[in-house]
Amino acid sequence: MPHISTTAQTHPDKPAFLIAETGMTVSYAQLDIESNRIAHLFRSLGLRKNDHIALMLENRRELLEIAQAAIRSGIIFTPVSTHLRTEEIHYILKNCNARLFVTSNKFIDEFPSATESISKLTHRYNVDSDTDEDSAFASWRGALDHQPTDPIADECLGMPMLYSSGTTGQPKGVLAKLPIDSIHELHPNMAAFSAAFGFSADSVYLSPAPLYHAAPLHYCLMVMQLGGTCIVMQAFDPEYALQTIETYRATHSQWVPIMFIRMLKLPAEVRAKYDVGSLQFAIHAAAPCPIEIKQQMIDWWGPIIVEYYSGSEGAGMTIIDSASWLTHKGSVGPALVGKIRIVSDEGQVLPAGEVGTVYFADGAEFEYYDEPEKTAGARNKQGWATLGDVGYLDDDGYLYLTDRKNFMIISGGVNIYPQEIENLLITHPKVADVAVFGIPSEEFGEEVKAVVQLLNPKESSAALAEALKEWTKERLSKIKTPRSIDFTTKLPRMDNGKLYKRRLVEQYKAQ
Repeated sequence: MPHISTTAQTHPDKPAFLIAETGMTVSYAQLDIESNRIAHLFRSLGLRKNDHIALMLENRRELLEIAQAAIRSGIIFTPVSTHLRTEEIHYILKNCNARLFVTSNKFIDEFPSATESISKLTHRYNVDSDTDEDSAFASWRGALDHQPTDPIADECLGMPMLYSSGTTGQPKGVLAKLPIDSIHELHPNMAAFSAAFGFSADSVYLSPAPLYHAAPLHYCLMVMQLGGTCIVMQAFDPEYALQTIETYRATHSQWVPIMFIRMLKLPAEVRAKYDVGSLQFAIHAAAPCPIEIKQQMIDWWGPIIVEYYSGSEGAGMTIIDSASWLTHKGSVGPALVGKIRIVSDEGQVLPAGEVGTVYFADGAEFEYYDEPEKTAGARNKQGWATLGDVGYLDDDGYLYLTDRKNFMIISGGVNIYPQEIENLLITHPKVADVAVFGIPSEEFGEEVKAVVQLLNPKESSAALAEALKEWTKERLSKIKTPRSIDFTTKLPRMDNGKLYKRRLVEQYKAQ
């Protein structure tokens, strides 16, 4: 298996990655040199195999250079979400035992208050600083200036440790158990992805999402290990994403459903302007995709839409291509990694068609870093792992997800899954985004609440709320129809497509 150092020798001038908005390009030769310099810096600071570092950066070259350096020096690195609050950043930096932290001018205002009380965090750098004077953060460029450009003598495999999104509770650091030990080997899960999605040295991969999320980061690292080229967007914009596919003739791309929705809601003449015919695989995951939205994407882009279901934990994975999805609409596919088990609240394995908690048996091993109780809670007595999702299998072994277990609403003794209601409301022509959850009810225990983000916020009114309720009642049973609908200018949705639904629920419970 090749490595960036191999491609640097065989194709030194080939772009390893570029930033779409600026055109800034880093060749394999440059990436090899920079990652070697950073690896030498790590060693000079006393960082050794299995030590932890953290970085909070926009989608920029330094993030990928540091990632490649960590991978070739045995370092465990944690990219921190750029949307977190100071107290959340502090929690992650302390929890992951980071000894080194790298950030930029864009986020420097969050510090040093978030770092100064963490005793293990002894090295702090700013990638935008040219001087070490009068700052709690040293110059990153200055630290690298005199580092050697050859590989370190003790190259060994490092890896990312990303934190769960925290949509249902405190973020958890997901630490995988590496089944390989060479920088020239591909992790088995990544090998499965590579084979399933046709990645190779000829791939041009468009990454429109932040690199602190698992899928964008892992795909970029995999493509570079294979010798392909990554096109990294600094931020997602629906029309610019289409333009970027055309400009760079992207062969692969990775999306979340909200991106599909925003591209589909572009005017027809805008969508028709761009040639996306170079795409061979349009991969999506991270959140459930409404059936109607996915059908529209297949109608537009052709049968290149591929979905998978997994998590940062990597304990299992399903996959479904367009052809299979058209005969199993709404499914996320059969298992590709691990074996699916649907389990009742009593711990019994359920037959096809019955809804229960989704578990994976025989998947990859992982732990929640420094959280033994949460690690144990993610597995049952058989050792099967769950991400906390609810679903069922059909007779063909295809998995259908109904919702997160924590989000289920129990109203009048009836189990209601908000995702079904969200999947319907998002298709309404006036709706840009929606969240559905349960709120306390004296009569029913809980009742269904919807919070809607409109395409045109000026149209919000009590009359429109009633119209949306009636529209829903015509398509779903009365018990699933929201008892109330509120409007908001913007829902708290992360860049990976997941809603911070926990924050919404807490907000309404506090009222």
